[in-house]
Amino acid sequence: MPTGLFVTASNASEADSADDLIAARRQKLRFLKEELGVDPYGGRVEGISSLQDAREAFDESAHVALEEEPDAPDRRPRRLVAGRVMQHRDMGKLVFMTLRDHTGDLQVSVSKAACEPTIFRLAKKLDYGDVVVAGGPMGRTRKGEICVWADRVEIHAKSLTPPPEKWHGLSDPEIRFRRRYVDLHANPEALLALQDRSRIVSRMRSFMERRDFLEVETPMMQPMAGGAAARPFMTHHNTLDLDLYLRIAPELYLKRLLVGGLPRVFEINRNFRNEGVDRSHNPEFTALEVYEAFGDCWTMLELTESMLHELAVASAEDRRARGDDTVGGTPDAPVLPFDGIPVNWEKPFVQVTYSELFERATGFGIQDEPAVRAKATELGFDDAATRD
Repeated sequence: MPTGLFVTASNASEADSADDLIAARRQKLRFLKEELGVDPYGGRVEGISSLQDAREAFDESAHVALEEEPDAPDRRPRRLVAGRVMQHRDMGKLVFMTLRDHTGDLQVSVSKAACEPTIFRLAKKLDYGDVVVAGGPMGRTRKGEICVWADRVEIHAKSLTPPPEKWHGLSDPEIRFRRRYVDLHANPEALLALQDRSRIVSRMRSFMERRDFLEVETPMMQPMAGGAAARPFMTHHNTLDLDLYLRIAPELYLKRLLVGGLPRVFEINRNFRNEGVDRSHNPEFTALEVYEAFGDCWTMLELTESMLHELAVASAEDRRARGDDTVGGTPDAPVLPFDGIPVNWEKPFVQVTYSELFERATGFGIQDEPAVRAKATELGFDDAATRD
């Protein structure tokens, strides 16, 4: 049964159709091996350009010169690219396909007159999801689309399972969360989010190092779970016959490093909490934890504000560079959307105490014990009237 589908009574016919598609792909696999003598799972390739770099290499003057004098030497820059087939159109003597990699999409055009017969037969047999290497001069189609006019086409991974929804946008949240590697290719915004996250973590680390903080790694398995109030995961060390806990926070070990004489330390690493799961809570998550000797809460407030502002400025610059029109504000005071809400990252940030926020939300002060107990009772807290 195809792994891309969760089969139920309502989609059984879809599953049968997917089985037929898989059978057809396996037949193509045999054709590639037996008829064309092609290894459908490729090997090492040198000199591959990203699709974005290949697109940027297009030379308008060289393209126009060749159109005006077809017999003149071809000065168009050549590029070798690789990607997954997202679209494929067989037009008889022409084959058009769209490849996708980590930088975007690019069309590859294959003309029967411009390549060897085996290459053209291979190009006609490609499917959505196949991983392909193609090379040739950078040009344009008659419709003005920048493309690689390929005289070299190789298959490096034959896809036997049809991509969900033919890659027209994977929308099933169950598949997206269970098979992130599929989501990354099907939804470019998912890949952008992963790349943005990587850059943010790298910039956080750089920010901390510029402030003379030392990055450290503290134990993941601890004899006693501490540093936070949460239910831990348990494991057992067989050699030592010792029960251990996956850490819920690195706090206690980081503080011991201050005791040992390190004035500024930080750690970016995983924490584990054996508790509920929702959109904002995961059993394992990455956290930045920071400690500084001779600092106080205002020290941490300034550090946090400066770091977040720097990250927002850099993120806005990245997004503007790729044409994201949801970014507003100025270079030093960007406005970025978060769940549809515009957030202004201009410094200084508004400073407000928890007690002020509490009073805004409830209409009474945090020190008003009768009102607090009454509200807790209204919200269903047990023993709210008497609990300490």
